[in-house]
Amino acid sequence: MTYPNEAELLAKVPGQLFIGGEWIDGADEPFAVNDPSTGKALKHIANANPEQGIQALDAAVAAQEDFARMAPRERGEILRRAFDILQERRDEMALIMTLEMGKPLAEAQGEVTYGGEFLRWFSEEAVRVHGRYGTQPEGTGRMIVSKHPVGPAFLITPWNFPLAMATRKIAPAIAAGCTSVVKPASLTPLTTLYFVKILEEAGLPKGVVNVITTRSTAAVSSPIIADPRLRKISFTGSTGVGQGLMKEATKNVLRTSMELGGNAPFVVFEDADLDKAVEGVIAAKFRNIGQACTAANRILVHTDVADEFARRVTQKVASFKIGRGTEEGVIIGPLVEDKAVDKVASLVDSAVAAGAELLHGGKRVEGDGSFYEPTVLNRTPASSEIFREEIFGPVLSITTFSDEEEAIRLANDTEYGLVSYVFTEDLKRGQRLIDRIETGMMGLNIGVLSNAAAPFGGVKMSGIGREGGFEGIEEYLYTKYTLTPNPYA
Repeated sequence: MTYPNEAELLAKVPGQLFIGGEWIDGADEPFAVNDPSTGKALKHIANANPEQGIQALDAAVAAQEDFARMAPRERGEILRRAFDILQERRDEMALIMTLEMGKPLAEAQGEVTYGGEFLRWFSEEAVRVHGRYGTQPEGTGRMIVSKHPVGPAFLITPWNFPLAMATRKIAPAIAAGCTSVVKPASLTPLTTLYFVKILEEAGLPKGVVNVITTRSTAAVSSPIIADPRLRKISFTGSTGVGQGLMKEATKNVLRTSMELGGNAPFVVFEDADLDKAVEGVIAAKFRNIGQACTAANRILVHTDVADEFARRVTQKVASFKIGRGTEEGVIIGPLVEDKAVDKVASLVDSAVAAGAELLHGGKRVEGDGSFYEPTVLNRTPASSEIFREEIFGPVLSITTFSDEEEAIRLANDTEYGLVSYVFTEDLKRGQRLIDRIETGMMGLNIGVLSNAAAPFGGVKMSGIGREGGFEGIEEYLYTKYTLTPNPYA
């Protein structure tokens, strides 16, 4: 593939706020978006203040009534046109993500495909919002059950999948007839700014989607959430921040969707196909350099196959090329910032001190950028810190178990419940584990399961609500029941 010149592409990315269909400057001093592979600034962009956050909400509120009345087919066609434009510019979008987030270009291309599918899926769902009509059991009247847009939404997206997390929220909001204020993460806002430019070209009416970039997240977000005109908040990020947002949302009883932290178990039984399991764990652990809420965090392997599994995994990991995501053949790009490297290093050092065996890696990469070696730990004690916390880095940590009951206990021994992975050739065991492992999603003999047509979300401290699938649009709709008299009475 031929990618555009970096400087020319970055010049095409808007650096302003998008409010009411207009690109405007931020009130505060612009801030830098950095390349994590070099630590150098890519571009300086607008920095909104709290008043501009409310200005964005004003625009969303002003556009809400007319947009809710727009024909569902028209809303769907806007999304479909955006999908088509995104495909035409997929190389540009992929390069923007690689530059600001660090993921290898091949993975960025995969995210363009994945993120685009939310546009296509919800363009089709826009015309399939169903209600029902029927006679009361008593026969005294007729029931009409209808669905309506909840109203203006505040959408807060994370830095690790800057396109997919934006489309996963914005597309169902548009399909349902909701206007929105979008606040992308300050580490990776360029992708969202370029995407909203695509929406603008696709014919999105003014004020329907508004984008504010800021370094003062709490100061800008809190007044928006406190405003009684806001009716919905959707957030993807850490559990701690999500809990705080949920508390703020209680004041006005906002509809909330929270996709929060994860601590995914990856369970390999003695009868598993080890080739498939190794392939699966590499995909589940090292996708996005391990910086994913769905990343396999606790690798639980039966004692009978643990040594062989560890040997095969280490052989694979030792071959990974480290470097800037734009370089040919790179598997491990930089982590998003130096603080992320500090956290990963601390967790690895703590695990080794607790008795884990270091099979590969375990060090920062010297030089420019926020790099950490792909790492394999074996025989990690289940009591260690790395077993309890989300790693968010390229570290594969193996713990053993002796039977199915112990595997289930270890898998469920966490406050989180986003996703789990199970490898076994025993069909009955697989069915049992669907029932018994406490997660909102499961990959059974597969290491990557996200899909726009499927409901994404967790249980326990991993959040509430679902994104994607038939369920995704329901998060932006409320149900109304109307009773009419019996027409024959």
